[in-house]
Amino acid sequence: MTEHSDDKVLAAIDLGSNSFHMIISRLRDDGHFQVVDRLRDMVQLRAGLDQHGYLSEQAQQKAIACLARFGERINNLQANNVRIVGTNTLRVAKNSQSFLAKARKALNYPIEIIPGEEEARLIYLGVAHSLAFDSSRRLVMDIGGGSTEFIIGEGFEGLRRESLEMGCVSFSQQFFANGWVSSERMRLALITAGTRLRAIQRPYRNMGWVDAIGASGTIRCVANIVRENGWADDGVITPDSLDKLIEAIVSVKHIGELKLSGLSDERKSVLPGGVAVLKAAFDRLAIEKMTVSDGALREGLLYDLLGRIQHDDERDRTVLAFSRRYQADEQHAERVRVMAVSFFEQVSDDWDINQEEYLDRMQWAAKLHEVGLAISHHSFHKHSAYLIGHSDLPGFSREEQYALALVVQGQRRSFPKKELKTLPQELESSTKKIMILLRLAAVFNRGRSERTDTAVKLAVTKKGLRLSLPQGWLSKHPLTEADLMQEAEYLKSIKLKLKIREA
Repeated sequence: MTEHSDDKVLAAIDLGSNSFHMIISRLRDDGHFQVVDRLRDMVQLRAGLDQHGYLSEQAQQKAIACLARFGERINNLQANNVRIVGTNTLRVAKNSQSFLAKARKALNYPIEIIPGEEEARLIYLGVAHSLAFDSSRRLVMDIGGGSTEFIIGEGFEGLRRESLEMGCVSFSQQFFANGWVSSERMRLALITAGTRLRAIQRPYRNMGWVDAIGASGTIRCVANIVRENGWADDGVITPDSLDKLIEAIVSVKHIGELKLSGLSDERKSVLPGGVAVLKAAFDRLAIEKMTVSDGALREGLLYDLLGRIQHDDERDRTVLAFSRRYQADEQHAERVRVMAVSFFEQVSDDWDINQEEYLDRMQWAAKLHEVGLAISHHSFHKHSAYLIGHSDLPGFSREEQYALALVVQGQRRSFPKKELKTLPQELESSTKKIMILLRLAAVFNRGRSERTDTAVKLAVTKKGLRLSLPQGWLSKHPLTEADLMQEAEYLKSIKLKLKIREA
């Protein structure tokens, strides 16, 4: 069996603001990964973001060329064994959707844009798995090109996560434009980074930790420099070693003139901004020393992907916790879910939605469709959608979270047609279809009865759907009949005909 046909081979790609990383690993029998291949390209996507928030054509072309190389390496892997995520720059770029269309074509796999908090969760997961298991509390810090993540956790569980808008590329551009450095520029960078850290300074210092661990290329570079220059033992970063590094940086007028053991030419342009962020974190969070981890976001992606494959999905835990947080009626939600799944199984092949991701999304929507009742019964579906769309949902990408919120919003009354149009075409079609199935399941369970023995058959027709019910059922359930008639009118607005018959 070739490597590419082995279902134990997984790949993770991190489209970072500074570098694009790919890791390909084989799952061993002991549950750990054996790295098969790694690829990295310092694309510096963030540097291609103009003052209006648009990625330049040149930056896009450089990124696509990198992804074409990545795509060739993974082109025979199973789709479910590959996960690709974009981070800060793709979160903020105004033309990220047009870039993603080209990127998906180059890779031939889906790409997710993940929120900063989800990025932090995955970083911690990667770091935790790369270390010898230790349940003691640790602080993990990752300096990216556009954002920096801070996580406090124990074992494999992250207890607190934050993502701040400051990174090695963005700070280098802002304070050390075109590579010019000085003591004054560094002072301003440190003040700005320290100001942004004030929001997390007290809660993080109050929680405390035993070890501080860095998990990014910038921090790894700093560790190499302080070790190679004899400023710290074994590459452990200390406040004193950072002061010596800053002194060396500001001793030159242009960063290109800096000559230090352990510093590569490709890292020079983003070093000043990254060091400013790191030094400010040491000062504000009172970090005494920091070691470096080999694990980071891409390793976290691998372990999270493995969890999904083995049905240990973080998203399932998130949905359950979210439902209980807002005290949703779990028994009623389960009845709606069961009927929606029954409908899905009857029409998924004909509707071309027979994919696990669509079924999962519909089931999550069923479990969360009434969380908005915690706010008000009036327009509760809109409240539910708002809560889902604007909360921190660990495990979900931005696109997944938005699509889930739309399904919930469309569970009753008029369809969110305008919002559906904002989705990519394939996602728009699947979201609309599972929305219809959830709507029908909700209609049949409006009475909140514990009886679930109604035999409802659903079939796809040329113009829409056909519901088949037992003879005489509608006359015994006049409220449901009225709701179904109303539902048929709503479906007409999206050019779908609902035919109801008794057999």
